[in-house]
Amino acid sequence: MRCLSVSIILVAALGCSGINAQLVTTAPGAQEQGAQKPVQQFHAEDGGTSEMLESIVIPPKAGAPFTLTLQTEWVKTLSDGGTITMVNERRIARDLKGRVYQERWLLVPKNGKAVSQMTTIQIGDPTAHTLYNCFMLQKSRPCTLISYTPSTSAVYTFAAQSSGELPNEMGSIIHDNLGKQLLSGIETVGSKDTTIYNPGVFGNDRKMTIEREFWYSPQLGINLLSKRADPRFGTQLFTVTNLILSEPDAHLFDLPEGFTVLDRRQTAAPEN
Repeated sequence: MRCLSVSIILVAALGCSGINAQLVTTAPGAQEQGAQKPVQQFHAEDGGTSEMLESIVIPPKAGAPFTLTLQTEWVKTLSDGGTITMVNERRIARDLKGRVYQERWLLVPKNGKAVSQMTTIQIGDPTAHTLYNCFMLQKSRPCTLISYTPSTSAVYTFAAQSSGELPNEMGSIIHDNLGKQLLSGIETVGSKDTTIYNPGVFGNDRKMTIEREFWYSPQLGINLLSKRADPRFGTQLFTVTNLILSEPDAHLFDLPEGFTVLDRRQTAAPEN
């Protein structure tokens, strides 16, 4: 009797299985049995980081024209004590009206075989409130136009830090006045700020020191030498060379030939 019961249960189970097989439908997007389509694959990477290189600020100060070459050197220390040094040079100019012309060039290894390329030309006009960014390496040759708000009448100085404790027990700062010196024939005023951060501020397990040194020209409203030493990013040095204190070539402020302007301004330009 027990064997008969087991046989009946098996037959019932097989019968239900046959019914279910007839009711199964294919899910949307699923592949039918038989020849299979290749599965689409993607390459994905984890991790990585990006770093931004700081540079000197060029305000649109009127009545103080110049043309200069800015030399950049970025030295990063490796874990084994070695270093990686990247360099470039770029031209900057400002006219009597306060218009600013800047070139952006790729950083390349110092004393290496790679040749730097100009990536961008930037032309800022504080009177027209326009800033053009012309991307030299893009095949479509675009110049994006955005609003530019700085005023030519503003006073441009770099506020000195005061020595003392940082808020929330983050650490302390030491400010030193370095006096005056001539750079490229221009009088500059030097200052140095040493910031000491306590452990835990950036996830650091010990105190960390960041140093910034500036040699500022009140006449031009810019730093002729700027240095930043940060153990996270290395040492960045910006040095002004080939300084000419006269009106630059007016054609520098013309847009490059063959480029198309793409107006990215969100609102109307402010009135003068």
